[in-house]
Amino acid sequence: MRYLIVRTDIRTAADIDLAAAWAGGGCLRNETTTPEPRRQTVHAEDRDAALLLARALSTVGAVRAGRQRVKVLPLGEPGRRHRNPPG
Repeated sequence: MRYLIVRTDIRTAADIDLAAAWAGGGCLRNETTTPEPRRQTVHAEDRDAALLLARALSTVGAVRAGRQRVKVLPLGEPGRRHRNPPG
């Protein structure tokens, strides 16, 4: 399986937005509609390589200080194309 390793900026949230999300039962951040701004992206062909790269990116000062985060996202099998469902 292929993986995408991403280093992103963390969006800050105002206290009122956080309170509204808790009260309404919704989520504060939705990565599918408004993803965090990306700083760096790297691809890996297997999970071990992806975790090793993520560990290396986690040593960046902004990540250690809590201003950025590192995410490991599975992309799927290499060479395998996703088909659109019939409809």
